[in-house]
Amino acid sequence: MSRIISIANQKGGVGKTTTAINLSACLAAAGKKVLVIDFDPQANTTSGLGLDKHTLDASIYHLLLGQRRFDQVVKPTMIEGLEILPTCVELAGAEIELIDISEREYILKRIMVDIKYIYDFILIDCPPSLNILTVNALAASDTVLVPIQCEYFALEGLSQLLRTIDLVRKRLNKRLTLEGVVFTMYDPRTNLSAEVVAEVKAHLKDDVYNSIIPRNVRLSEAPSHGLPITLYDARSRGAIAYRELAKEVINRKGKGEGK
Repeated sequence: MSRIISIANQKGGVGKTTTAINLSACLAAAGKKVLVIDFDPQANTTSGLGLDKHTLDASIYHLLLGQRRFDQVVKPTMIEGLEILPTCVELAGAEIELIDISEREYILKRIMVDIKYIYDFILIDCPPSLNILTVNALAASDTVLVPIQCEYFALEGLSQLLRTIDLVRKRLNKRLTLEGVVFTMYDPRTNLSAEVVAEVKAHLKDDVYNSIIPRNVRLSEAPSHGLPITLYDARSRGAIAYRELAKEVINRKGKGEGK
């Protein structure tokens, strides 16, 4: 059965989509069967994995509304073992269109019932806000992976997200836990980066990944070419860091296994 992991942070610009693209690619490269769900209407995971979001014949939007089946929406990627449920800008209207649907918080969870045995990992790239899409993702997930940029306001955003996870656990999904926090855009030349890492580790201890994603030009360039970093520049510091993160995710115990 899949480990279903939401990649979420209510703060934008923290490397959430970069993590969704590159972690999913590295998990697949490690021999795992992986599905990534682009649940952000900006559709950057979709384009970052080489699909044209403007020419899709169907997307996760149509699946949520019951207009398409899973097999009509899922797409292969250039990475063997990695498939994607792509999205497009239409997903932004889902909150209004789903308003009259009974138990609308569980629509994605119901979709997962039929597909969670196909994959080893299902990663969900959430939008940077607490809306019905994010709530659907958290209600369907086993765990939440939180990318945090090494900056002054990181802890404030993390505290908000932890409260959200706790609320969803109480109201919608009792099994939901924190998968872990991963630091992104780390710059070893600044004292601030080191201070943020030290402070978060002091608060969360074992819930922080050892792998740290550096600020890396090649990581920033890769999405514009529609490639994960492992294909764009496999020897870059960014590629090495995401491969290490994938190893940690695979080996992490007690985080949604068998649930």
